[in-house]
Amino acid sequence: MRRAFLVVGLLVGALLFLSAPTASAGPSCAIRWGSLEKSAPGLSHAPVTAVRTGQHSCYDRLVIDVAGDVGGYTVRYVPEVTQDGSGAVVPTRGGAWLQITVNDPGETYTPADPVELSNVTGYRTFRQVVHAGTFEGYTTVGLGVRARLPFRVFSLDGPGTSSRLVVDVAHRW
Repeated sequence: MRRAFLVVGLLVGALLFLSAPTASAGPSCAIRWGSLEKSAPGLSHAPVTAVRTGQHSCYDRLVIDVAGDVGGYTVRYVPEVTQDGSGAVVPTRGGAWLQITVNDPGETYTPADPVELSNVTGYRTFRQVVHAGTFEGYTTVGLGVRARLPFRVFSLDGPGTSSRLVVDVAHRW
């Protein structure tokens, strides 16, 4: 009888062990954004005030702060980042380049270092963030990434009366 209880106990223990939930390997990164151009119409007189970056477990994030409502935008992969107006090439590190044009003026936006808007050392996808200039009410930021990867673009309201244009670039397909 003792042997039967021992065998049943071992079987129940084995079943409990095998059916126990395993530790999660992290968040699901089932990203379905694509890499084609994304744009929205509209113009704004609200100036660009800052550009910043952040990291997430599935993507790297670029945020462009605007003092008011975000106007329209165009975000697309380009063969090289170019300056507004002149078309001069802006050298940008990376294996692929996103050119982000916001339909908001940036005449008052004067970054301390236009070729390093944010320190992206250690980021999985971003390689460099550059200011490509402002021309006739359009402000352009270049984003060097390690490869042509999926991205998404959206705007967020706040804080207060300001808003933000957000560009997320996935770590992988």
